[in-house]
Amino acid sequence: ISNKKAFRYTNCIADPAFPSSRWFRQTEAEPFLPRFSFQEASSHILFDSTGRSITTEKGFRMARANVAAREGRWYYECKILSGVRSPTHDPSLNYNNEPGGHVRLGWARREANLDTPVGFDAYSYGLRDVSGQRVHMSRPKDFAPANESFCEGDVIGLEITLPSLALHRKVVEGSYNKAVDVSDDLEPHPAAEAPDIVRDRVPIRYKGIVYFEQFEYSSTKDLEELMNPSPSVSTAATNTASTAPPNPNHPSVALRTLPFSSIKVYKNGKMIGTPFTDLLAFLPPASKPAAQQGARDGLDDGMLGYFPAISVFRGGAAEVNFGPDFWCPPSDLALPTTNGVAAADENEDGDEIEGPGEKSASALAPKDPATQKQHSQGKNSRLRGMGERYVEQIAEDVVYDLVDEVDFWVLDAMENPDAVGTDGAEAQKGRSASVAAGIATGAAMVEQGVLGGGGGEIKEIVQEEE
Repeated sequence: ISNKKAFRYTNCIADPAFPSSRWFRQTEAEPFLPRFSFQEASSHILFDSTGRSITTEKGFRMARANVAAREGRWYYECKILSGVRSPTHDPSLNYNNEPGGHVRLGWARREANLDTPVGFDAYSYGLRDVSGQRVHMSRPKDFAPANESFCEGDVIGLEITLPSLALHRKVVEGSYNKAVDVSDDLEPHPAAEAPDIVRDRVPIRYKGIVYFEQFEYSSTKDLEELMNPSPSVSTAATNTASTAPPNPNHPSVALRTLPFSSIKVYKNGKMIGTPFTDLLAFLPPASKPAAQQGARDGLDDGMLGYFPAISVFRGGAAEVNFGPDFWCPPSDLALPTTNGVAAADENEDGDEIEGPGEKSASALAPKDPATQKQHSQGKNSRLRGMGERYVEQIAEDVVYDLVDEVDFWVLDAMENPDAVGTDGAEAQKGRSASVAAGIATGAAMVEQGVLGGGGGEIKEIVQEEE
């Protein structure tokens, strides 16, 4: 199944420990690791068994990762397996003199079109392999030194920096003040109440497998107008608003940018520049679902953000690496941490020890003062691999599932208070009985396609094969 026609699909599984009207919780598909998402990819993308390498026989097609950056500093690598030939490559390795295809790489939001290259629209920022140009809204501009191409065998590292979600919300809510908000706020004080994460979704069946279906965020008219300005004449006020460049205080929420945001690029471990700054905001209402019955604006489902994205063209092939064992890590990439402290093995006296062929955490730590300061900061201020973000994302999904289950449990009680009981002991007794019954009947309910606790029949959907 793939995400299309204004809907998004995620894997789910029946959980008899959730004895409310919603028996299902979110899960991952194998392999259980940070990789390309099988749903967040064009139907013409071909994957390897790990889900980390892709190619296609068609024109440019895109695949996004199954993990998103929402705040902080994050890094991933892309190795070009088949693409532009290096000027120094061995001609004998170019079998039949066939071209190697092309690869584009970068970061993309969920609204980005999967049947286009990265950088095609306002929802993605990309790099061309030819001449190393940067591309946004289909407008290529020179970037790489001496227009040096990204060739087969090159490892391209991409770092994204996003301000805190608290500052991000100020931007989309219209309360951002450049004179007051002078930092990225990546290490804010814990808020008294966390913002709501709302996932409007229902379980559906496709080819015998149950998925969650929800409304997908779609492109907005303002960003389409930004990419392809209309020649029509408008009023002076409207014209001023529409022609103003994107900025944090733009009249249109979709055209507001994130202060302190940027994308940096590394080639074979060496930073070559910062092609993009002031990235477009993605939190609602900057992102919104298509106008249709049942869709609600202004809700964050917890998976909005910038995703690692790769596009391949006619035989082009690429492999991604989300860490922790990067091929060409930048010098300031933070070590994997435990409770915010760089991990290291210690002996009984507390001294760090090294295994065969290994270096201690202190030996691996960067030596220059600026980078050492970066390591001493909080986790969001440190540069980390996207593999760490994947672990955080799984933990967030578990929490959101529990919150959803409590919500459905409360709704069940409101609709049928007698079934829950008025006394605490009775409530616990009823819940335990429900769990026991769920364990016995959960598998049968999945097989029959029926929701627990008085739900309805699961909808069967059909997608046309391309």
